[in-house]
Amino acid sequence: MSDTEDIDVRGGQGQVVDPETYRDSIGTMEQSGKRKWVFPRKPKGKYTNYRNFVSYLLLVIYFAVPFIKINGNPFLLFNVIDREFYIVGQPFFPQDFFILTLGAIVSLIFIIIFTIAFGRIFCGWICPQTIFMESVFRKIEYWIEGDRNRQMKLDRQEWNSEKIMKRSLKWSVYVVISLIITHIMFMYIVGYEEVLDIVSQGPFTHLTNFVVMILFTAAFYFVFAWFREQVCTLVCPYGRLQGVLIDKDTINVFYDFKRGENHAKWRKGEDRKAAGKGDCIDCHQCVVVCPTGIDIRDGQQLECVNCTACIDACDEVMEKVGLPKGLIRYASENEIENNTEFKFTGRMKGFAIVLVLLVGFLGFLLYNRGEMEAKFIKPAGSTFFVRDGKISNTYNYTFLNKTNDKKIVTIKVIDPAHAEITFSVSQKITVDRDKISKGTINISFPENEMKLSKQNITIGVYDMKGNLIDSYQTYFEGPFKLQF
Repeated sequence: MSDTEDIDVRGGQGQVVDPETYRDSIGTMEQSGKRKWVFPRKPKGKYTNYRNFVSYLLLVIYFAVPFIKINGNPFLLFNVIDREFYIVGQPFFPQDFFILTLGAIVSLIFIIIFTIAFGRIFCGWICPQTIFMESVFRKIEYWIEGDRNRQMKLDRQEWNSEKIMKRSLKWSVYVVISLIITHIMFMYIVGYEEVLDIVSQGPFTHLTNFVVMILFTAAFYFVFAWFREQVCTLVCPYGRLQGVLIDKDTINVFYDFKRGENHAKWRKGEDRKAAGKGDCIDCHQCVVVCPTGIDIRDGQQLECVNCTACIDACDEVMEKVGLPKGLIRYASENEIENNTEFKFTGRMKGFAIVLVLLVGFLGFLLYNRGEMEAKFIKPAGSTFFVRDGKISNTYNYTFLNKTNDKKIVTIKVIDPAHAEITFSVSQKITVDRDKISKGTINISFPENEMKLSKQNITIGVYDMKGNLIDSYQTYFEGPFKLQF
């Protein structure tokens, strides 16, 4: 086990240390506040293979989605500047923002429920910070500088030609990768065509865009080249939130202290049970592979992101010494302490019911958000006019086509049905997909049937088959009349 060098053996032999009594700072900092740089050993094993598969799949999705279109629309686009939003090829407009807000609320509740039940699996398996750090930048570091021991040796040595060459190469590759990530991120905002067009025209043609791109690239480089795991331990609010949500029934990466203690070094041929020793052989492999620099044997800790590297490292050691795997595993605190099985608690059920209701309501809103949104507004300062015994009002209409098809529509007054409409251009109005069409109409109403100076009127928008697409209620003005 050559990777145990420079490891601080925490806790005495034969005891479990309460992490709150052991330290009052995070695992990657000294008590004085000085940063302790983490050099994790390259993990390998079953869970690492699973995580690599998930990471590579998500990376492929991230880099491919901006280039995918459905019915000519981007698969995913969040153009805040031009207020254009597409989700799975479906256009969303500022008028639909309440649906997106509800979707964000549903996502938040889902994360809460998931955390209550399964801890920080999101952090270790799906979080973009973890995926880019462990599956991209860390692998580049292993490729250029070598595994843990070689990295530590390189860090300690003087700035000779080897160190300058390796560090320069690593940092250069980091800059290129950060630049690619930034360009892809901007494709989710303005579309890949716009990004490629800006790049082809050169940096000085779009100086503001170029500066913003450089700033984001620098931010990515800073995070993955230097800040690293401190994003999880110091910045990310989810790490703090999980401390409130997790309880003794939550599934997490746990060390089975009942089986592992008293931990002691391995001696070949020794009857550890008779000697009062646990299965933990004090090899510290769970420590050297940890990307946040903690010892999982100290209990559940804020810095643990459930990456499972310690599980694979421990299982490998257990297999070599002939002891059962699972000394470190996915389990709940109750399962380890009381040998009880995982239970879906009342709190989880309550959150799950709320989640199902919200998801159902969200689906209903998405399904019934309508093909078109129509508005009929009287121009500011306008009033009625009377001609040939009829009272006329002017309305400016705005049609928003929310579908992927061009629509040809017409306008009819629903109530009162005998009102007449005069079109400024044509009775048939064409609204292109994802577009807004505006125009003006006059609605006339017999003067002798006008009972009030202002009364409600309902205007409908119909397709060429006579199907009602949308309706809008507004008011119709007329001369003031005294009622006796």
